[in-house]
Amino acid sequence: MHCTAKIAASAAAGLLLAAATLAPAVASAKPMLVFVTNGSSDFWKAAAAGVKKAQAELPDFDLSLKYPEQATAAAQQRLLDDLVTAGAKGIMISAVDPKTSTDMLDKIASQTALFTTDSDAPQTKRIAYIGSSNVLAGQQAGEIAKKAMPNGGECMGFVGLPGADNSKERVEGFKDGIKGTKIKLIDVRGDNMDQTAAKKNVADALVANPNITCMVGIYSYNTPQIYAALKEAGELGKITIVGFDDDPVTLGGVKEGTIAGTVVQQPFQWAYEGMKLMAAYVNGDKSGVPANHLIIVPTKIITKDNVDAYAADLKAMQG
Repeated sequence: MHCTAKIAASAAAGLLLAAATLAPAVASAKPMLVFVTNGSSDFWKAAAAGVKKAQAELPDFDLSLKYPEQATAAAQQRLLDDLVTAGAKGIMISAVDPKTSTDMLDKIASQTALFTTDSDAPQTKRIAYIGSSNVLAGQQAGEIAKKAMPNGGECMGFVGLPGADNSKERVEGFKDGIKGTKIKLIDVRGDNMDQTAAKKNVADALVANPNITCMVGIYSYNTPQIYAALKEAGELGKITIVGFDDDPVTLGGVKEGTIAGTVVQQPFQWAYEGMKLMAAYVNGDKSGVPANHLIIVPTKIITKDNVDAYAADLKAMQG
């Protein structure tokens, strides 16, 4: 009886071990496609909705959106390594610092289908970029500033990651958009995607640069932090605010007239179209990748005249 019990116990243990070994394979039976952000921000909620919509149309795939633990290239690398180890067949990433991450991104591109979004890494072996033209978006922000400041003025820019391509290209575009005017962008201050630091940067700029007449919020959360800091300082409505993206505070400020306008992107479309493109690519259909490897999703200027219509469309799109 003792021997029989040992045999039964051993058999049971073997079955448990087999089950444990098979479980991951069953869980990852569907090809995994992942959207990786550059950090944690409400901006990415629309992208999450895009992933969700794509998942409903791609039942044979496992789609997800992941945030790195910090808004750093090192944290992104750890996440990417984990995803590749887990068997991800395709990854779409907003690179935190593509200039210093070329080797890392090329390594990932050799292991899975790598696409970029939001902030491109054109010097890498990524397959394609799906997102805004950040230069054109910056030019649109310049158009907002020109209409709001016909007599010129000094602007201060605020951004999360000054080294990221999306940041540098928006600044480049803004400078191009204000050429030939008396508007000057005197500096751009980074906060490493720390919203407390973002607000402090605005407060510090008010003290250090009393001649500032314009503030540009380059990342989605920068404009709400500008709004909050100016409101606390009693300067709201006195300094022109130019924004990017569609945070509810930003849209509310545009509606009340305290924010001159904002340039909105379409992260929902990036994620939705990007996931479908990756799925096709993984299945062997590469026809959706253009010759220049760029898929540009247009940006749009939102002002007091069209903010209500835009907010309604946004709500409907995100369900």
